[in-house]
Amino acid sequence: MSNTGETLTFKAGLQDVIATTSEICFIDGEHGVLSYRGFDIHDLAARASFEEVCFLLWFGHLPARDELSTLRSQFAEWRPLPENVVRLMRSLPLGNGMDALRTLTSALAHSDPDVAKNSPEVNVRKAIRLTAQLATLVATYGRVAEGGTPIDPDPSLGHAENFLFVLTGERPDAVATRAFDVALILHADHELNASTFAARVAAATLTDIHSAVVAGISALKGPLHGGANADVMRLWLALGDDADPPQIEGAILDKLARKEKIPGFGHRVYRTEDPRATHLRRMSEELGARSGREHWYEMSRQIEVLVGHEKNLNPNVDFYSASTYYTLGIKVDLFTPVFAVSRVAGWTAHILEQYANNRLIRPRADYTGELHPKAFVAIDQR
Repeated sequence: MSNTGETLTFKAGLQDVIATTSEICFIDGEHGVLSYRGFDIHDLAARASFEEVCFLLWFGHLPARDELSTLRSQFAEWRPLPENVVRLMRSLPLGNGMDALRTLTSALAHSDPDVAKNSPEVNVRKAIRLTAQLATLVATYGRVAEGGTPIDPDPSLGHAENFLFVLTGERPDAVATRAFDVALILHADHELNASTFAARVAAATLTDIHSAVVAGISALKGPLHGGANADVMRLWLALGDDADPPQIEGAILDKLARKEKIPGFGHRVYRTEDPRATHLRRMSEELGARSGREHWYEMSRQIEVLVGHEKNLNPNVDFYSASTYYTLGIKVDLFTPVFAVSRVAGWTAHILEQYANNRLIRPRADYTGELHPKAFVAIDQR
């Protein structure tokens, strides 16, 4: 009951409040279940490609061979960045990759051939185009930030392989490509997380799809949503690649004694292991072993066991994605933008769903201020 006399139900952070209906993503936090359009994340991670998952999110079914071929051709056609966006990228100060991503995604709208149109068919094209372009944008920004020159995407390569190629200038091998492809699948959607909800709120006003995606990027930039895997890796780097198990244990126990949070643990929804962490743990171990950089996986595994014992917390998607990305040669400052490279598929799927059955999202606030009218006092008497 609010103090206006209306019957309102308040839950801080809208926790467990049902805000919409959706056919896109299902989460059972008690049993560690995540599915896209009814397909279990474990099956998709084991058997699908990111391109197939994009199609599934947008169209509601897994693509037939010709449908997948068409989507891959569209990705190849639309991956190259408009020249004005590359020029703008070069003019931006190097720093926070999410700042650049927010600005450059907005700039993409000015070069979109469908910028003035907003039909369902056009918005699907924009969703595909944005997913293709954001991968090139983030990889190119990462390369330029390290002093490199932009590389044109290779139309013969798939989405994950192209990202790593444009970022590093080298064609990744099959193991690295598949690892990154699976990471993209695992991050593609997660129901009404903060950035997806922000994108849907924007879409509900019938703003354009680029603006709605920028709303999602802006929410992802916040440290309470994106960035946890970067925090994980920064902690690992601070501990050092020469830290032995007793040193690692001592450092983590000291942090826990000071009631400091260990990044990468716990989740607002899951009460058991985050199903995405299951795959990222395995990829971190495999990539570490083949690259001779097992230390980051071994450190992660030791800390997982220690925090589980001390705090009864499970690792979330960010915990092992840190060492996975780092071993793939992705710099820490690029971790959150890489999240957007994947999540743009989910954002756009939710935006399309919002457009298709739209109602302006307009919740209420529980007013806690004074109710009785105050006497207005003239400015010279205050």
